[in-house]
Amino acid sequence: MKSPENRYVNDLRRFSFGQKQSQSIRGIIVPVGLSLLFLALVAVFVGGAHTGLGEETLLIVIAAVIGGYMALNIGANDVANNMGPAVGGRVLTVFGAIVIAAICESAGALLAGGDVVKTVSKGIIAPGGDVSVVDFRYLMLSALLAAGLWINLATILSAPVSTTHSIVGGVLGAGIAAAGVGLVNWGTMAAIAASWVISPVFGAMVAALLLYFIKVKILNVPDRLSAAHRWVPVLIGLMGAAFAAYMAMKGLKKIWKPSLFEVFAFAVASFGASYFLSRPYITKRVAKLENSKKDIYRLFDLPLIIGAALLSFAHGANDVANAVGPLAAIVSTIGDQTEIASKVTIPLWVMVVGAFGIALGLGLFGPKLIAVVGEKITRLNSPRAYCVALSAAVTVLIATTLGLPVSSTHIAVGAVFGVGFLREYSENPNRKKLRPGHRLNATSEEAFASRSLRSKRRLVRRRFVLSIAAAWVITVPASAMLAATIYFALQLL
Repeated sequence: MKSPENRYVNDLRRFSFGQKQSQSIRGIIVPVGLSLLFLALVAVFVGGAHTGLGEETLLIVIAAVIGGYMALNIGANDVANNMGPAVGGRVLTVFGAIVIAAICESAGALLAGGDVVKTVSKGIIAPGGDVSVVDFRYLMLSALLAAGLWINLATILSAPVSTTHSIVGGVLGAGIAAAGVGLVNWGTMAAIAASWVISPVFGAMVAALLLYFIKVKILNVPDRLSAAHRWVPVLIGLMGAAFAAYMAMKGLKKIWKPSLFEVFAFAVASFGASYFLSRPYITKRVAKLENSKKDIYRLFDLPLIIGAALLSFAHGANDVANAVGPLAAIVSTIGDQTEIASKVTIPLWVMVVGAFGIALGLGLFGPKLIAVVGEKITRLNSPRAYCVALSAAVTVLIATTLGLPVSSTHIAVGAVFGVGFLREYSENPNRKKLRPGHRLNATSEEAFASRSLRSKRRLVRRRFVLSIAAAWVITVPASAMLAATIYFALQLL
């Protein structure tokens, strides 16, 4: 017979377990319910705005809802790559990261997302006489739904996958299902595939070089405060120049189309403004710090936040294409049953659906993946996370400028690995070899063994190299096969 104390303890355990289960259920029901409400509002808004199109109204509504669903999944999965380093570096809370990312993602999508949308919707396949307008619509619907379902599954499994891979694979698979391999624009596919390889390598190199510069010029010198006072404003100036150049070329093109010289001049001016405006702030902060690495780390908090915001803006400009590119392609066929237009006109409402869907998906489902990206691969602090953010931002900005839908997942994760491997190389204890004929006593043997063990310490979790690489490899064929299956199913309806 159980004693009253044991029964009381068991009751408490059951009550605690019930509370946890209830919280877990609420944590699922509330975000899912809000997501369904968002999709319902999209359907009502789009349907009300296109009532005069007859049967095509239903097609637009379905495409808009699927595009909104895709945008939610991009926010849930892919945006974690932008804010993960800041959260992992203990500079931003998850809530603060979500607020900043939501604002910057929306701004990037609405101000600078157009060119990449054209690449995703029209560059991957080259529809001609082999594909009718109706089949082209089914093709894009299949690609969009397949990509959304695949990313949704990956988010449930806590796997940060490439949303760009997902949509490109979807368009590829549905295109082949519609008219065979001849429909695919293999030149564009080759360029996109090359960018998937180049972008993580470039991101890793830039991040590692930035961290190496910070270590050599700031962290590993006797007078760290003076070095920080000299070089941190320079790093902030570089960030300002990169952001200004991108805005001049892409974000402000509707009201200003500068020449290459004007872009360069604008970037130089922004570098100077950022540099001189940041110096008083750095001077004030340095006066209150001690000459220790931990104190110096704090100087990178604000630049890291700026870098994360810049990266989110660039991501919104680049990856909104994954959500609304096929949707824009479908909308472009409305009213023309005989020909697919050579250029895609992107209505404002299409961009709004993508922008707000990404922001909402981030807020509802993003914290889980933010924690994974920011803490699982290697330990980050402010300088390391700053290098990841700035490297990823610069790489995404360059890709967006060229109109290439590169994977921000590849770039951000490549930058994290670059920082981690540089840290592993530079921070491991010194490896000293024994001189020939030298013998160790018991004490020195223990010290040598301990030092050797420490020297082999790995600061990057190798298993993530294989798991992330596997996710990258699987995503394209999986989304392609799923899209082809959906396309064939639509043909039977």
